[in-house]
Amino acid sequence: MLNPADAAFAETLASRLPEGTLRAPDAAHLEEPRGRWQGHGGILALPRSTAEVQTIVQICAAARVGIVPWGGGTGLVGGQIMPQGPAPVILSLERMQALRGLWPDENALIVEAGMTLAGVQQAADAAGRMFPLSLASEGSARIGGCLATNAGGIGVLRHGNARDLCLGVEAVMADGSLLAGLKRLRKDNTGYDLRHLLIGSEGTLGIITAAALRMVPRPAVSVTALLVVPDPAAALRLLTLAQARLPGMISAFELIGKMGFDFLAETMPEVTCPFPTAPEWCVLLDLGLPSAFEAEAVMASLYAEADEAGLVQDGVIAASEAQRKSLWRIRETIPEANRRIGAISSHDIALPLSAVPEFIPKADAALARIGAFRVNCFGHLGDGNLHYNVFPIPGRTRRDHEAQRDAIKASVHDLVHAMGGSVSAEHGIGRLKVADLERYGDPTKLAAMRAVKAALDPMGILNPGAVLRA
Repeated sequence: MLNPADAAFAETLASRLPEGTLRAPDAAHLEEPRGRWQGHGGILALPRSTAEVQTIVQICAAARVGIVPWGGGTGLVGGQIMPQGPAPVILSLERMQALRGLWPDENALIVEAGMTLAGVQQAADAAGRMFPLSLASEGSARIGGCLATNAGGIGVLRHGNARDLCLGVEAVMADGSLLAGLKRLRKDNTGYDLRHLLIGSEGTLGIITAAALRMVPRPAVSVTALLVVPDPAAALRLLTLAQARLPGMISAFELIGKMGFDFLAETMPEVTCPFPTAPEWCVLLDLGLPSAFEAEAVMASLYAEADEAGLVQDGVIAASEAQRKSLWRIRETIPEANRRIGAISSHDIALPLSAVPEFIPKADAALARIGAFRVNCFGHLGDGNLHYNVFPIPGRTRRDHEAQRDAIKASVHDLVHAMGGSVSAEHGIGRLKVADLERYGDPTKLAAMRAVKAALDPMGILNPGAVLRA
């Protein structure tokens, strides 16, 4: 049951909305991918238009009922579910999937927030362009949620985070008013940029209902290689070499550790390692090149120079699109292998690039002082974002280590903070990291964030308990 609202609230909501907009929450809207929390809700609202979103928010504001925005449910920090407190209205944007406009010559399109990321990519592709935001969950993640969390993914090195690909947003504010910000402008210096305030706010300041997005030209040719490196320090030097030789052409630069291959062999043996023995460290390098370049020759030349400098020990260069997809499948299935093993504590962290090689052995040593674990360290080395995830040793499960989970997380996050990093690189704060934000966040920044929240959502109805304590 809704609390503090009663049946009269539900009746008011139903009387103002088309039939079929409201229903009882189902399990799919009350779960989060890692299975650590179970959410609750009084009503699931499935609007078909921005006007209906406004109506829902206006009625919730009048009754002081909380709203939890829900996109594709793929978030990993609990921002899309509310496990405790008064039962909210779960407001899902999944029915709002329209392509409102597309301008190939401007490299711009406008889509509604419920369109999946894969759907946005397909719309751009049909226009001969590319929308370069790419995530493992892009088939179910929705663009509104990607913007609300400022999603990153594999293309940040070349194209930036979600906010870098957004020209404008339409959003419903906490009182039900509409921010009509869908201009397709590259320059608009007319005061505070509310677009960037809402992007990354995780639905706590407004509900994004549509977005104007930036497309990019498709590379004429692409080539992928999986390169064995001696260690993360060599991987970083390889990145520097590649950027110097091919400026602006590196689409992705992913670090993969041996544990990732071990987990794939254990849980998904159909995803095979291209080397006879899984390497301790390797880099998945993806280049997008103009037509004047011979892709394989460019990659081979880079490999030869890196080999001469002692930065690579072996490598596989994709000779076909099928081989390219096979190499990428390794990287894209590691998160699923992690899920099947069952992490004790997962860490989405960012570090200054030069600190990455130093961080990894220091973090391993800190964990060894707590107990015996397996660590799968991988991620987007090109932008300093590591996924440093801790797992039980064979024969044990994550449940065996629940009492150590807080100590593990603190040891990793304390080190990240001490080295000038961030404890949340691309997944956001949600509800999982609220205490971390308070512990590591700059006090002046936190005070400013609370002031902004109080100004834009004075009743605290938008995603209560996410990012900042309710």
